[in-house]
Amino acid sequence: MANTGCTKDMKELALHFVELFKDYEYIVGPSGSCVSMVRNGYAQFLEGNPDFESLKNKTFEVCEFLHDIIKPQSFNVSFPYKVGLHNSCHSHREIGLGSPSERNIPYFNKLEALLSKVDGIELVKLSRPDECCGFGGTFAVTESAISAFMGKDRIADHLNAGAEVITGADMSCLMHMDGLIRREGKPLRVMHIVQILNGEDPHGTSRTRS
Repeated sequence: MANTGCTKDMKELALHFVELFKDYEYIVGPSGSCVSMVRNGYAQFLEGNPDFESLKNKTFEVCEFLHDIIKPQSFNVSFPYKVGLHNSCHSHREIGLGSPSERNIPYFNKLEALLSKVDGIELVKLSRPDECCGFGGTFAVTESAISAFMGKDRIADHLNAGAEVITGADMSCLMHMDGLIRREGKPLRVMHIVQILNGEDPHGTSRTRS
């Protein structure tokens, strides 16, 4: 909505969101782009609103919440597959789930830190670990050819690295790449990172340790 220029509707939605969630201790979402919109995008309408200022500081992407607040020592699951990690743009750069390659700062990646607590997993090394997949909301509609080309390029990087599974923290990016993978019959599965941390595997069975 915001990326398409629906400013009036966006303001009403932002006010409604704050009213719905302002009294909760934490607000946790499975999408970094959505969390970034709440924290950063809503400011153009609500900056200075005390309810918003409080809410944006307690709104977390789910992996960020696990890493920074819950701080688990283990997930008690195994995932014996080669995994490529997609660092989506909003999660990586706008809410800080990892250190962008274009910035001269010490390396960190909260998704990698969580996945390292999963037994048997092998994270493959991509040639371009934080490049855009090309989805971009309505960009995928208005510039579909470019969007698809970018998505195929990201998939090729994962395949060349030997990945069996692509994971990440934004369903929109993962759905975009999954559609391209299915359409072209590529030998890759796509899973949201929470599915892996929850003990699922690419074939739909649980791998929780007894």
